[in-house]
Amino acid sequence: MLGKLTMAKCAFLGLGVMGHPMAGHLVAAGHEVRVWNRTKLKALNWSETYKGKAFDSIDGCVDGADFVFLCVGQDKDVFDVMEFVLVAAKPDAIIIDHTTASSKCAQECYAKAAERKLEFIDAPISGGEAGAVNGQLSIMCGGNKDAFEKAMPVMSAYAKAMTLIGPSGSGQMAKMINQICIAGVLQGLSEGVHFATEMGLDMETVLKAIGKGAAQSWQMDNRAITMSRDEFDFGFAVDWMRKDLGIVLETASENNIDLPLVQDVQSRYKVVQEMGGGRWDTSSLIKALKD
Repeated sequence: MLGKLTMAKCAFLGLGVMGHPMAGHLVAAGHEVRVWNRTKLKALNWSETYKGKAFDSIDGCVDGADFVFLCVGQDKDVFDVMEFVLVAAKPDAIIIDHTTASSKCAQECYAKAAERKLEFIDAPISGGEAGAVNGQLSIMCGGNKDAFEKAMPVMSAYAKAMTLIGPSGSGQMAKMINQICIAGVLQGLSEGVHFATEMGLDMETVLKAIGKGAAQSWQMDNRAITMSRDEFDFGFAVDWMRKDLGIVLETASENNIDLPLVQDVQSRYKVVQEMGGGRWDTSSLIKALKD
């Protein structure tokens, strides 16, 4: 369908904090990019920043595209958008869903796409807003190998790593694991920073002592100091983490898997939301301890 460096016709649906820069990277890589967003002003603003065209309708945006990218909110949004994409997309188009959604959503969309001779890849992303802006995202994919290999050169515009996990839904499963692990790290870091503060230790000095050993993590390197200062205006919001962990817990319940740490962290993020911190970044988990 497309060679390694061939220009592709791309439709990008959803221009939030992640989708906006991702679509921009596609333009920078030399692809023809059309965009749509539920809030039209966002699409118009994007088109003024990058050399792309904003569309009022999903149908017009998707028509003739080789690749259709989705980056929306949750399962319902994916299904709503897919209703139009399935009708408007040309045969053999590859639909790449970067939304963090359920594996059931991915599998249903894959089946409906296959009925229309379309490919569907569930491709949730990790790396936060900074990763999207810097083109350094990690992508976990589920779907057919051939479609994945065709999509890789295009996704490389904004990704540093792309992995095909397995069949449809596997990408979303991998993202669940990603969020489980992040939740555990953040809870441990929250308790560590809280303990250090309560004991009157200087956090920067503590980090010099432990930051290069077994306790080291990306969260420690990038969030420990700001957590100790009550600064939470970075990246991925609590509202979205609660949504993601809700998907994890629902899937775990359906499969009789016990995830006590995730349940605990989910309840603590609810406390943060009740404090008015729904838009704070996920390192604000410490507020459930401090306050």
